[in-house]
Amino acid sequence: MSSSDIFIGELIGTAVLILLGGGVVAAVVLKRSKAQNAGWLAITFGWGFAVMTAVYMTGTLSGAHLNPAVTVGIAIKDGDWSNVPVYFAGQMVGAMVGAALVWIAYYGQFHAHLTDPEILAAQPEEEGLVDQKAAPKAGPVLGVFSTGPEVRVVWQNLATEIIGTTVLVLAVLTQGLNDSGKGLGVIGALITAFVVVGIGLSLGGPTGYAINPARDLGPRIVHALLPLPNKGGSDWGYAWIPVVGPLAGGALAAGIYQLAFA
Repeated sequence: MSSSDIFIGELIGTAVLILLGGGVVAAVVLKRSKAQNAGWLAITFGWGFAVMTAVYMTGTLSGAHLNPAVTVGIAIKDGDWSNVPVYFAGQMVGAMVGAALVWIAYYGQFHAHLTDPEILAAQPEEEGLVDQKAAPKAGPVLGVFSTGPEVRVVWQNLATEIIGTTVLVLAVLTQGLNDSGKGLGVIGALITAFVVVGIGLSLGGPTGYAINPARDLGPRIVHALLPLPNKGGSDWGYAWIPVVGPLAGGALAAGIYQLAFA
């Protein structure tokens, strides 16, 4: 695979991943959406289908990592870091493009939601724990773009992201690459999609299961830049957790693979 194929494949795939994944969150939470209040099942399956679609679409171009944690895990497994910066660049740009497309697709719903007096009045103050300062209040649509904890305990939030990502990357590594070396095969893409659904159902409750640094950081940057009224802050104090946690989880998964499966 050439560097240009890797960059274009990761850009397109990650953009589709975020468009469909962020799109299902927007559909469920935003005012005047036909899918409003569809619930957590809709979100988890929406993200799973997003993964499946993106992997099917771009697997032959770049191997469809679509996630820096997966890229790190594969690099550790194979001992080849030469293309890691290209993968990271494509993933970050793609994530930002996908987030911007979600905003375009739901432009009217964002406006209706963020200017609705009932919605704005209902936003609770962020809860601080006994020995912690209260976190900055986030806007009512930040969750469309990025993740955040229901209970803000740094070590727990970090551990949750590490655990969830370890499951994801270990599932990818143990499926292996297809014979042509261009990423997961057709069945592997489907299995990975259901792994993402399973992680969301079982481990998504505490933090919203970023399990992907580009998926969280790229859209969070877009949230900060978009001209959304009454959007609130982008919660940058939390933003390092869904970056560091998944990267650590990817590395841990590769270590487990080397010890148990190699």
